[in-house]
Amino acid sequence: MSRIYNFSAGPATLPEDVLNQAREELLDWHGAGMSVMEMSHRGKEFMSIAAQAEADLREIMAIPDNYKVLFLQGGASSQFAMVPMNLLGRTGKADYINTGSWSKKAIAEAKRYGEVNVVADTAAEFKAPAEADLSFSSDAAYVHYTPNETIQGVEFPYIPDTGDIPLVADMSSTILSRPIDVSKFGIIYAGAQKNVGPAGLTLVIIREDLIGHAPDSCPAMMNYRIHADADSMYNTPPTYAWYLAGLVFQWLKNNGGLEAMAVINERKAEELYAAVDASDFYANPVDPECRSWMNVPFTLADPELDGKFLEEAAAKGMKSLKGHRSVGGMRASIYNAMPEEGVQALIEFMKDFEQRNA
Repeated sequence: MSRIYNFSAGPATLPEDVLNQAREELLDWHGAGMSVMEMSHRGKEFMSIAAQAEADLREIMAIPDNYKVLFLQGGASSQFAMVPMNLLGRTGKADYINTGSWSKKAIAEAKRYGEVNVVADTAAEFKAPAEADLSFSSDAAYVHYTPNETIQGVEFPYIPDTGDIPLVADMSSTILSRPIDVSKFGIIYAGAQKNVGPAGLTLVIIREDLIGHAPDSCPAMMNYRIHADADSMYNTPPTYAWYLAGLVFQWLKNNGGLEAMAVINERKAEELYAAVDASDFYANPVDPECRSWMNVPFTLADPELDGKFLEEAAAKGMKSLKGHRSVGGMRASIYNAMPEEGVQALIEFMKDFEQRNA
C-alpha cells in the first residue's frame, strides 16, 4: 500500500499515527471485546473515551473553566443557524463580517432569524478588512466572522476586538493549527473534517453565560442548553468520530502541542507561498497580509494547463489539488497532518512542471 499526499480541503488527511492506532483498536478497544463503533454511548467504555477527549482538548487549547465544550453533529453549516437561534434573541440584531464563501453562507442563514448588519465586505478583494476600519453596532447580540476562508484562502491576521459584544468564530479551517486565546471569543465552532478528525463531528466551545437564551420555539436539537446539560449526549453522538478526534488530540500532545504545530504550519505555508511568488508561471490572488496558513490557492498563467497539472500531480501521488470553481486553478490544503515532505514534494513538482510547460 502506498499513501498519497492528500491536499483535500476536507475531509482532509489524518495523521498516520492516528490511523494506525485506530486500525489496531478497530475490533477490540482496550480489551472491551468490541469496536468503539459498537459501544453504547452511555457505557463506561465510551464515557471514558469522551471524557479523555474533552480533557485533552481543554488542555491543548487552554480552554477556561467557564466554557462548555460540545461535541455535536451537523457540521459548521448547522452552526450558521444554531448561533442566531440561540443568541439573536438577546437584541434581535447581529454584526457579520463577509470575507468569502463561508461568511456569505453564515450571513444568509442568520437573516432568517433576525436583523443582520454586514459591517465589512471584502470578499471580492481576497483580503480581510483592516482592523481600524471595523466599527460594531452597540446593540449587536454578537459579532460573527470567519478567521479563515477555506475556499478563498483568506485569513485574518488579527482577532477583532469587539469589546463587550460576544465574538463568534467559524474556526473550521484553523482550529488547532496554532495557540489562540479562547477567552477572546464567546463561541468557537468548527467542523471536524480538517484539523480535528473525520466528517460527522462538530466542535462548539461556548462561554457559559451565552447558554440558555434560545426561545421556547427553538428545536431541542438546536438549543445549546439541551446539549450542555446532557454533556453532548442528548441523542446518540457521532461516537467513532469523537473517538478519532480524541486520538488526534493525543497526537497533538505527543508532538509538542499547538506551539510546535504553529511553527511547522507557518514554515510549510511560507515555503509554498515563496515558491508561488518566485515564479511568473504561478500566482496567488490573496493580499499577502491575509494569506492562509491552511489553504493555499494558486493559479497557472495558462488555465488550459490546469487539467495537465492535476493529472501529472496525481500520477506522482499528489491529489485533491483542484481549486474551487469560484477561484479556479489549484488549492493546496496543508492542515496539521500534511507532512512537510508533502509540501516539499508539491513545490518540486511545481518547479518541474513550470520548466516543462512555461
